[in-house]
Amino acid sequence: MKNKFLLGLVLTAIAVFLVACGGGGEEAVAALQGQVSDLEAQLDEAKSMAADAEAKLDEAMSMAEEEGGEMAATTNTLATVQERGTLLCGNGAGASPGFAFIQEDGSWEGFNVDFCAVYATAVLGDPTAFESVVTTGTTRFPILQSGDADVLSNNTTWTFSRDTALGFDFVPTVFYDGQGMMVRADSGIETLADLDGGSVCVATGTTTEKNLADVFRQLDIDYEAVVFEDTGDTTRSAFAEGRCDGFTTDTSALVGSLVLFDDPSEVKILPEVMSKEPLGPLVRHGDDNWFDIIKWATNCTIQAEELGITSANVDDMLGSDNPVILNTLGVEGDLGQAIGLNNDFCYQIIKQVGNYGEIFDRHLGPSTPFNLSRGVNAQWVDGGLLYSPPFR
Repeated sequence: MKNKFLLGLVLTAIAVFLVACGGGGEEAVAALQGQVSDLEAQLDEAKSMAADAEAKLDEAMSMAEEEGGEMAATTNTLATVQERGTLLCGNGAGASPGFAFIQEDGSWEGFNVDFCAVYATAVLGDPTAFESVVTTGTTRFPILQSGDADVLSNNTTWTFSRDTALGFDFVPTVFYDGQGMMVRADSGIETLADLDGGSVCVATGTTTEKNLADVFRQLDIDYEAVVFEDTGDTTRSAFAEGRCDGFTTDTSALVGSLVLFDDPSEVKILPEVMSKEPLGPLVRHGDDNWFDIIKWATNCTIQAEELGITSANVDDMLGSDNPVILNTLGVEGDLGQAIGLNNDFCYQIIKQVGNYGEIFDRHLGPSTPFNLSRGVNAQWVDGGLLYSPPFR
C-alpha cells in the first residue's frame, strides 16, 4: 500500500506541474491516473505471483527433505545388512573352478567367495553370514543396482564406463588378469591369426565379447562369434562339444576350466594375451561409507600379507611393538569406528578368513589343481601390483 501511495503522489505532482505550464493538464492528469490504476493492478498481480512462488518453493523444499531422508535410509547399506543379518554377495554363475564354484552339496567355494566371507566378517563378525547370489554377465549389474546384492565379487572387470555411466564403485583390484584363447590341442591353431575364418565361443554381455571383436578387427581376422548367456558352464560346454574352434574368457578362468574337461590334455591355451582385466569387487554409487567398508576390508587382506600377519600368528601380532601392525589390527586407534565397524575388524578378517596370500593359495596356489603363480598378483615388494594404502 505504501508503494501505491508514493507512486500516486509522484504522478500527481507531475500532473500539477503540467497544468502550471499550460501543457493540457486535465488530459495529462486523467492519463496519469489511468496509468496509476494499471500499475496498481500489475503490482497486485506481481505480489500474488510472488506468494504462489514462495508457496511452491516451500512445498518443493519439504518434498526434497522427505526424499532426502528416504534416500539416506535406502543407501545405508551397512544398517540394512546388519538388520538383515546376512550379506548378499553376487558370485557369478557358480561355474568358475577356483574362483566361485558350486559344489555337489550346493555350497560355494573359491577365491571370490572367500572375499564375501571377508566382508561378512568385517560387517557381521561371522565369515559364514553371507549368501551367494547367482549372477550372469547380463544380470549382475541390475541385481546390484536393485539391492538384490550388496556387493559383487565375481571377476568383474573394472572399466571406465562401469565406474561412471553405470554407477558403480570398484574397490581395489584383487586379481590382475588378461583375456586368453583356448583351442583344441590337435587343431593346428598356434596363434590368434590361425583362427581366421573360424568361430569362437564367448559369453555375451561381457568385456570378453567386446575385446574379442576389437582385437580380431585390429588383426584383420574374419571370424564368427558364437555367443551364449553366461549361465552355468554353457560357453565352455559348447566349445567342448565342438560347436566352436576357440573359447575365450579371462586366462585365469581358462586355467580353472581345465578341470572340467574329461581330458585336459586335449585342449591348450594360446600364449597371446588379448587385454588387461583388472578384476575385483564393486558396489553401487551413492553409499560412500559402504564403499569405504568394502574397500578397507579388501585392503586389510593385502596389508596383512605385506606385514607378515597370518591367521596362524595374528594373536601373537596383537603384542607387536610395530605401530603399523597395531593400527592395522585395531589395537591402537579407532579406524573401525570411523566407518561404523569395530576397531578390530581387520583382526577378525585375518583370524577367521586369512590374508590375501592365504586366500590365493587356498584356492589357486601350488596345492590346488590350478597351481597358478602369483605373477603380477604378488605384493609390490615382490615385484607385483598388490599395494595397500596405509592404515592410519
